[in-house]
Amino acid sequence: MKEELKNALLGPLSKNNPVAVQVLGICSALAVTVQLKPAIVMGLSVTIIVAMANVVISLLRNTVPNNVRIIVQLVVVAALVTIVSEILKAFLYDLSVQLSVYIGLIITNCILMGRLEAFAMGNKPGASLLDGIGNGIGYAWILIVVAFFRELLGAGTLFGYRIIPESFYEMGYVNNGMMMMPAMALIIVACIIWVHRSINKDLQEK
Repeated sequence: MKEELKNALLGPLSKNNPVAVQVLGICSALAVTVQLKPAIVMGLSVTIIVAMANVVISLLRNTVPNNVRIIVQLVVVAALVTIVSEILKAFLYDLSVQLSVYIGLIITNCILMGRLEAFAMGNKPGASLLDGIGNGIGYAWILIVVAFFRELLGAGTLFGYRIIPESFYEMGYVNNGMMMMPAMALIIVACIIWVHRSINKDLQEK
């Protein structure tokens, strides 16, 4: 039992990462990773929503009729997304504006609906909570890595603070404008997947 709980929490961080292995949640990786701060907020928001939705659906799994389970899942997720969105507007308004519609679109995130259907509907609340946290963090660290390289190489900053010295620019260094384009996020994600599968040989197709 302890091994199952450990796998539920730690598996999504590497061996069963929702982005690198299952290739889910790619859209937001393209949209919110121009800077580190919104990427971290997005990753944290998804983690909280997946974890809480998993627990709620797990608690309801034996009472929800099979033919309306998807509707119930969507209602639960929509309620949690609304709560998170309102909290961001109240305490981090500038970031909520920067994230724009993408917080609201968490409801369509394949990772979230996939975990509810594949895990929470068949497991107890404790295991579902760990699974939600693990998948949320697994998703978040991909976003953070992508945002790190995009902001550093595209703007020369991290969290809005200048990292690349002014002397570099005086010597002719130029920020890579392509890093600001969504296509570069996709390329960085592809590189992460390539490195991940190079390390985890068992994930390679035979």
